[in-house]
Amino acid sequence: MPYVLFGLLVFGGLVILFSGLFQVQQQTHAVIERFGKFLKIAGPGLNFKIPLIDTVAGRVTHRVRELEIKIESKTKDDVFVDLLIAVQYFVEEDDSAVKLAHYKLTNPHQQMSSYVFDTVRALVPEMLIDNVFAEKEKIAAAVKDRLEETMRQFGFTILQSLVNDIQPDHKVKDAMNQVNASARLREAARNEAEAQKIRVIAAAEAEARAKELQGVGIARQRLAIANGLKESVHACAEAGISSNEATRMVLLTQHYDTVAAVGAHSRSTVMMVPYGPNGMAGVSEQIMQALMVQHELGDGGRAAAPAKLPQQTAKGQTQQSATPQA
Repeated sequence: MPYVLFGLLVFGGLVILFSGLFQVQQQTHAVIERFGKFLKIAGPGLNFKIPLIDTVAGRVTHRVRELEIKIESKTKDDVFVDLLIAVQYFVEEDDSAVKLAHYKLTNPHQQMSSYVFDTVRALVPEMLIDNVFAEKEKIAAAVKDRLEETMRQFGFTILQSLVNDIQPDHKVKDAMNQVNASARLREAARNEAEAQKIRVIAAAEAEARAKELQGVGIARQRLAIANGLKESVHACAEAGISSNEATRMVLLTQHYDTVAAVGAHSRSTVMMVPYGPNGMAGVSEQIMQALMVQHELGDGGRAAAPAKLPQQTAKGQTQQSATPQA
């Protein structure tokens, strides 16, 4: 019996002794108390405390934690908006900071939420709804400054403060989207009007240039025709034909060629010409006068007003008045 009792005592003593050993994880510190009074801070690894006397009162992690807080506030233009604030914080690996974080605050999350609510609701009511979106960095900086100053005395360090989301009322959001869409449509209409203006101006300039070139071409064509007729008359004169008869022959030949060309066209229309003796003389006279006017324009280099042609009347025909064209 004495040996058994001694063995039990030794075994019990070893159990009690080993119960004083405890382990602390990395990035964590343990708070040790003796009879309810703070004793020391135990670091990561294997530690020892006096069994039945010392106790592990708590463990404080040094990892970065994040607290998300949703806040509803009213802006300066009376729009209610929901803000999602994220606060990232940690406890420094320092015995004094661990002691403060463990003993000073019962609920650090609630404490930080209160300061965030107070800061945001003091700042957002001074902003318009558009400024809340544009100055969210200002809101985040204000929250961080307020928490850093306050939470340092409790052993907490504020790493960052972020405004993760800003949600106004859905009707206000739809109105803002509509205003943006209207502005973009107005800008698109203005650009389209400018493009249309450029197209119209370019088309007008192209048309004016085309008419100018067409006029130059017609003038050169008529001058070439007149020069050709002139050369034909001179050739006939050299062959012994009088100039008057040669001119009439050349002009009538050109006239018959024109009539043949019109008749050969598949879509030609009816052309009434005075083919009586007096009518043909009138046609010849008109062509001669047109040739004379064109000759004066080409040789003199100045514009001469075309004379009004004499009216001719043939039997069975109505009186006609024509203006010569070169």
